[in-house]
Amino acid sequence: MLSVRLVALAFVLFFQSAVAVSAQSTAPASTKPPSQQRKTSEPYTGDLSIFDSPGREDRLQIKRVMDILGIASGKAVADIGAGSGWFTVRAARRVGVGGVVYAVDINSEAVRYVGDRARKERLQNVKTILNQPDNPLLPASSVDAVLLLKTYHEVAQPVTLLQNLRAALRPGAKVGIIDRNGNGENHGVGRDIVIREAKEAGYRLADQYDFVKGDNMDYFLVFTPAQ
Repeated sequence: MLSVRLVALAFVLFFQSAVAVSAQSTAPASTKPPSQQRKTSEPYTGDLSIFDSPGREDRLQIKRVMDILGIASGKAVADIGAGSGWFTVRAARRVGVGGVVYAVDINSEAVRYVGDRARKERLQNVKTILNQPDNPLLPASSVDAVLLLKTYHEVAQPVTLLQNLRAALRPGAKVGIIDRNGNGENHGVGRDIVIREAKEAGYRLADQYDFVKGDNMDYFLVFTPAQ
C-alpha cells in the first residue's frame, strides 16, 4: 500500500512540474517589438552651426545622394531631423521654386533656426514642421523623397515613425537613411538593424551604398514601400 501511495505522489509532483514548465514556455512575451526597445542616442540640442562644417558636402557626396533619391526640379522633399537645415537648403535649391522641402524636427529651436535660415537665404519653398518623436506629421501624399541624415540612431520608436511616414509618400517615393554603424547609444546604429526595422514597418530595401565615407563607418540605405 505504501508503495502505491508513493507512486501516486510521484505522479502528482511530476504532473504539477510539467504544468509549470508548460505555463512558463507559453507565457506571452512583451508585446513591444524588439526594435522599439533598442538603445538610442539622446537627440542633439547643442550648437546647430556645427553641422555646417567645411567640406561636409563633399564628404557625404550629398549631390549624388540627391541624384539617387530622385530629388530634382519641382519635387517635394522631407528632411526628417533637419537640425540646422544643412540638407534642407541644399534640397530647396535643387527642387527650385516649383518644389518644396519640409524641414521636420522634434526640437522647436531647430525648427525656428531653419525657418530663419530659409528667410535669410531667400528660400521661399521651405516649410518647417515641429513633429512628434514617432510621427513626422507630414501632409498626406505630399513627398517624393525623404532623407534622414545622421538622425535615425536618435529615433526611439523607429518602426512607428516609418509606419506613420508611409501616408505622406507619393507613388514612387524613396526614403533614404544615412547613418553610421554603432550600438544605438553612441550616435550610430547597425545597418542590419535599420533594414530589419524598415521591413517591420512595411518597406523593402531598394539599394545600399558605402560611398558616403571612405572608412566604411557610414552607410546610405534607400527604401521604398513594400507592395
